[in-house]
Parts: sequence; C-alpha cells; structure tokens
Amino acid sequence: MKPFFLERAVVVSSVVLSSSSAFQLRQSFHRRHDNLASPSISGGILEAKKKVVEDGDGVDLSSKLSSMDPAKRAALDGVLNQIERSYGRGSIVKLGDAGNMVVESISTGALTLDAALGGGFPKGRVIEIYGPESSGKTTLALHAIAECQKAGGIAAFVDAEHALDPVYAAGLGVGVDDLLVSQPDSGEMALDIVDQLVRSSAVDVIVVDSVAALVPRAELEGDMSDSQIGLQARLMSKAMRKITGSLSLSQCTVIFLNQLRSKVGVIYGSPEVTSGGNALKFYASVRLDTRRKEILPDNKGIRVKVKVVKNKVAAPFKAVMLDIIFGTGIDSWGCTLDAALDLGIVERRGSWYAYQGNQLAQGRHNVVEYLKTNDLGESIKEDVRQALANYGQPVDLDDDGDVDMPDADIDLEISNSSEELRTGFE
Repeated sequence: MKPFFLERAVVVSSVVLSSSSAFQLRQSFHRRHDNLASPSISGGILEAKKKVVEDGDGVDLSSKLSSMDPAKRAALDGVLNQIERSYGRGSIVKLGDAGNMVVESISTGALTLDAALGGGFPKGRVIEIYGPESSGKTTLALHAIAECQKAGGIAAFVDAEHALDPVYAAGLGVGVDDLLVSQPDSGEMALDIVDQLVRSSAVDVIVVDSVAALVPRAELEGDMSDSQIGLQARLMSKAMRKITGSLSLSQCTVIFLNQLRSKVGVIYGSPEVTSGGNALKFYASVRLDTRRKEILPDNKGIRVKVKVVKNKVAAPFKAVMLDIIFGTGIDSWGCTLDAALDLGIVERRGSWYAYQGNQLAQGRHNVVEYLKTNDLGESIKEDVRQALANYGQPVDLDDDGDVDMPDADIDLEISNSSEELRTGFE
C-alpha cells in the first residue's frame, strides 16, 4: 500500500466566483481569518500597526467630502451607484471603511525573522523563497505550515519535486495527518490545484515546491531534443494573474519555493537568476534569499542567512541569521538569544553571557543549550517578545551575524554599496 504522501493530487472541487457572491465572500473571509492570530510576536506588531493607523495625522476625508462641490458630489454618488449595480455591493468602497487597514500575518517560527518581516508572512499575499540547494527553503516553508496549524488553520503542500519527507515534516511540528498533499503530473495541474484551493477559501497556507519543477504539459509530451522557449514563464505569468485577486479575498498565503540558475556570459554583477520568469518577482509581496553560511559544531545543523530582498508590508533589506538543526528545524532559542543580546536583555562580557546579573554560560552554543533546560529561558523569551512588540521595528543583522536594531526614532540605514545590492539581493 502506497503511503498517503505518494498518492495522486488532491481532488478539489472547482469554485467559480460570480460577481454577486464576491461581496459575501469579502465579508465572510475576513471574519473567519480574524481568529487566526500568529502565536509569535506578530500580534504585538499588529497592534502597533493598528495604533499607527488609528493615531495617524491623516486628512479628514469626511470633512473634505462634505465641502465638495454639490455637482461633483452628485456625480460621484451616481458613478458609485452605477458601479455597485454593475458589479455588486462592496465592489468599490472608501479605504477607511474597508475594515482591513492592517495586513495580518502568519508566524515564520523564528522570532527574529518575524520581526524582520514586520510580523511574519502576510496573509492574502504571494511569498517567494529562493536560494541555493540545502539552504533551508523547504524548512522555512514547513515551519510556516506548522505555525499555521498551531493557530487552527489548514495548510496544503504541492510537492512538484516529489521529494517531501513526512518524517522530517513531523519533526518540525507539522501535523502530517492534517496536511493536504498533492504530487501533480504537470505544471498546469499544480497551478490549477493551487487556484482551486485558493478560491475555496478553506485553506490558509499553500506551499509550492518548487517553481523550477512546474513542467509545462507541452514539454512533458515533447521529445528531449525539442526546444520550447518561455513556456514556464508564460505559465507562471498566467497563474499569477489568476490567483492574486482570489488571494486577497480568501486571505490565503501562497509560498513559492524557487531554485537558482546562472546566466551565461555575465561579466558584471551576479549571474544568478530564479526560474519561472519575472512575473513571480513582481507579484510577490515578500521575497526571501536564503544562503548557508556555516556548519554548526558537531555537524548538528547549519547556520543560514536569510535576506528580505523585497517586502511590501514592512521595511525591506533586513537580514537575520538562523540556526537550522537537522531533524528539528529552526532553533528558536538561538533566535531568542540573538534578539536578547541586541535588546540588552542579555549581556555579553567576553565569552560569558549574563541575564539580570546572573551568569548563564560561556560561549553561544552553551548558552543556547542552557536556555533550553532552564526556567530563565522562558523569562528571556517573554522579555524579547515584549520588547520586539514595543519596538515594532525589524531586526537587522550584519554579515557577522550581529543584530543591529535601530531605535524607534532613528531612520534605518541602508547600504550605499551598489555592488552589494547587485550581488547580494538579486
């Protein structure tokens, strides 16, 4: 008997959204997803964002509309009524009345990465995670699935590479019994399944692993010697156009994992390019670049640098260092220690670390192990969460892995090196 994860693609009924049902979906989707709060620091950051919106010195539009020329006001009311009659109520509203001023998020499973993203992976958006082989892309995606399930959500994994390891996923905290898995035969089949899952409004997170493995049907049916140019790029471009609007309504987050290729003949700048054309780069609200930096002591894992190459919901160009332990995933205690050092919660004196005057241990590795088994670890983690929520600012790490968090009243400094921007982010 074949294991569940090798069965054919998940069969999902197609849901066609008519204009008359769109308004009902807009209301029901947002009410349903209000209960899916991130268990990490994103809740505190979300409250900070809401406070900014509520306390902001914006223009009083109500007074502006009341003082509008009566003829212009009548024309505006007329065209709004015409649009609602044609496309349904709620098809056009004032931004202040939309009720969705702040983008909610799903935790990534790492405190520092949540802070760098402004709370986590934004709901209702497209995410791209790319990087070389064995750099933690799938691990990040599986952690997002685990956090979604902890919050009561439903997740799906489109395994185009046919390489999902259920044992490893379970070790990262994924509920494999509840995870929807599809192993499609072609790129069209994979993206059709994603589209139908998004339109159903029943799924909160969908991971596609990977874009490079989405093989167009024409390429599968052709010979190895055939040359089909741009098939995958056109396929991805069409998929992005179709699912973007549905994502906004359903508040589902789609995470695309992608591979790197090298352009031929590049002399200046980076020769690296991602698969699937340029459409995904434009439609993605968040793009993460993962790079393996070193192997941890005793060969127990790897240290990975994650750069926020693009972010439409918070400040971009942040970077964090994550310890990924083989078999268990992201070391949350390592993230906690990095943030605690920067915030001044934990002090480092030479190779020794101290918390509130109490010495913890000598050496970063020993401190992390100490936090896992001592009650002080929970106290430090709670202090870090509170401090990050109060800051509402991303965490920045330099190439050496040292955290650099600016004060709330200081503008962030972005590197002026054009060479770094060319070779490091794209």
